[in-house]
Amino acid sequence: MNTTPKPAMRPARPEFSSGPCAKRPGWNPENLSNAVLGRSHRSKIGKARLKEAIDRTREVLGVPDDYLVGIVPGSDTGAVEMALWSMLGPRLVQLLAFESFGKDWVTDVTKQLKIEAEVLDAPYGQLPDLSKVRKDADLVFTWNGTTSGVRVPNADFIAADREGITICDATSAAFAQDLDWPKLDVVTFSWQKALGGEAAHGVLILSPRAVARLESYSPPWPMPKLFRMTKGGKVTLDLFEGATINTPSMLAVEDAVDALKWAAAIGGFTEMKRRADANLAVLDAWVAKTDWVAFLAETADIRSNTSVCLKVVDPRVTGLSADAQADFAKKLAAVLEKEGVALDVGGYRDAPPGLRIWCGATVETSDLDALTPWLDWAFASVVADLQAA
Repeated sequence: MNTTPKPAMRPARPEFSSGPCAKRPGWNPENLSNAVLGRSHRSKIGKARLKEAIDRTREVLGVPDDYLVGIVPGSDTGAVEMALWSMLGPRLVQLLAFESFGKDWVTDVTKQLKIEAEVLDAPYGQLPDLSKVRKDADLVFTWNGTTSGVRVPNADFIAADREGITICDATSAAFAQDLDWPKLDVVTFSWQKALGGEAAHGVLILSPRAVARLESYSPPWPMPKLFRMTKGGKVTLDLFEGATINTPSMLAVEDAVDALKWAAAIGGFTEMKRRADANLAVLDAWVAKTDWVAFLAETADIRSNTSVCLKVVDPRVTGLSADAQADFAKKLAAVLEKEGVALDVGGYRDAPPGLRIWCGATVETSDLDALTPWLDWAFASVVADLQAA
């Protein structure tokens, strides 16, 4: 039985899920009162609101003027797969796989599209050998591994004079980490991560090099309607001006516009990144003085400032079987949820057992300050139950 008293302070908002993530501070349903409801998304007002979401995305992220920004179905997954199915095939493909979604893209490319590919992989907590990235190959990679808490430190491993294109899944990096736009040809993310928006919609950003690939290459496989971005050999520019391939939720669009307005009002990308960095710093300071926990990411330079993944390193737990360690991590997350201090913080199902705490800009640093004593209390509780069993 845990005899440690419960902490006096509780997080004001216990939403630390890594997707859908916490809504922006001050959010309430009244923010969506101007949503274009009961109208066609192809009406003048509907297309204008979609275009506003696109324009505000470009402004906050600092997307180059000659890149295209579009809203697509299927969340970040849909955006990535549109690029994979539409652009890959004319040259060798390399894939970086250091977490579960990167491994999913390996399956898509090698098993579904059956494209010749070289997989550069690494265990959870590490990055692959980035020096093996070739400039003559197409590259598919996640900038920030949402399920591993590992990110690439920069884009120096991508050649400026590359011959292939780069497809970057940036879903948990956008709005929190410095994306090197000249090195990226396709960038994807979803509103549900750093913006705290609603799910089901993805954002697809294309460089001029990506557009050139689309207009010069026709894949040999049948192309589902949801993936088609060209007509008559030219990119369908309407898709990047507020038209969409299928019907979007205008309520979700309004929520994204609201989040983007908030982001611009607080200082744009610079302030969003600062807030995420400050949130990571809270957990970093706590981990440094806590002997039962460690970051899953092995070194600080590759550590995520959004999807922070933690592992239990106490010998009373690491000495257990793999199944028992996984059970311990589930009980730890369950205790935190039962107390109402941290919701949905269990590690991803395919990742090593542990906790995953979202630290993006929509999370308040004060809530993370209040959370860390509860993490210690929850650990003490679950260990006490383990020893009593």
